Amino acid sequence: MTPSIGLIVIGDEILSGKRTDKHLPKVIELLAARGLQLAWAEYVGDVPGRITAALERAFASGDIVFSTGGIGATPDDHTRQCAAAALGVPLELHPEAERLIRERMQDIAREQGIVYEPDRPDNLHRLNMGTFPQGAQIIANPYNKIPGFSVADVHFVPGFPVMAWPMIESVLDARYAHLFNEHPPLEKSVIVFDGVESSLTPLMQAIEQDHPGVKVFSLPSVDHPQHGRHIELGVKGDSARLDTAYTALLAGLHSLNAKLGPEMVR
Repeated sequence: MTPSIGLIVIGDEILSGKRTDKHLPKVIELLAARGLQLAWAEYVGDVPGRITAALERAFASGDIVFSTGGIGATPDDHTRQCAAAALGVPLELHPEAERLIRERMQDIAREQGIVYEPDRPDNLHRLNMGTFPQGAQIIANPYNKIPGFSVADVHFVPGFPVMAWPMIESVLDARYAHLFNEHPPLEKSVIVFDGVESSLTPLMQAIEQDHPGVKVFSLPSVDHPQHGRHIELGVKGDSARLDTAYTALLAGLHSLNAKLGPEMVR
């Protein structure tokens, strides 16, 4: 079975509304391009206790999890420390991360036309961005070389989309290509005008019972600009089983004299 995939978005700026989260729709897009699907997502503010608890759940889940944000070296960046606490291991400076961070600092010094001073206090502080939970592996950052890190199947990337998204893609392609699905689950649905979910529930239950591996979904709307009050009723799952289940769904709706509208395939 394909492991579930989760996303943790960390940062007060998301919860306060100062910034709009762009990671959730992008991760859904990146996964869909590979025939995969996000199973869950969680938003957490910059509170160490909550971050640690969220990461404890992630490590214990056995899921593939991507965590964005909080891996810098400013006082409001807690993710690296919380990951170590969740694992019960110390933080340590990763040798390859140190090399990459020092390389980045040298690049900046050259760009600014100044001498690189490795022991200058601010340069030493920047090395904190390479202190990861003991045993972590780095995730290369093609934007500015400052790496993220992975522990087992939990992967930590910066909050900046320009860095995070290529890093997530690289992890997916390098580690999980064997999970990619060339024939991802499909959805087939139909608009049911003036439908009532309670009257459709027995049909929905029967479809799921008679067609294992297929899920029925119901999306009601009361003010749709085109269809008005309606229910989008459909099935999703393995394409090999979907047609039979959808045919049975339509037959059941016709037996209820339901007024049907457009059909959709996604």
